[in-house]
Amino acid sequence: METHFPDMETSHSRLARERLLEDLRTLARDAESLLRATADDVSEKAREARSRVSAALEQAKVTYDELQAEGLEKARIAAQKADDTIRAHPYESIGIAFGVGVLLGALFRRR
Repeated sequence: METHFPDMETSHSRLARERLLEDLRTLARDAESLLRATADDVSEKAREARSRVSAALEQAKVTYDELQAEGLEKARIAAQKADDTIRAHPYESIGIAFGVGVLLGALFRRR
């Protein structure tokens, strides 16, 4: 018997995206530090390396912005789907919200 959990794949991809975004932020910070540290070196190799690092840094920033925008778009779509579902089933939504509230109230009251 095979079980498929589509939400699990979504959570793994979200975690991977968050890790990638954090790695890109770290890379950008480190590259900027490297560029500042080697600013006094005027050799041809240093200038060439700074040029390549600068280009890679700009590309990483663009990729970071694209990934972040993609995540925001997915959140907007999910919010729109939730809104559509609530509008399509208002009484069921109220009942579920009430049930969750009663359950949480009972749990907090115990503590």
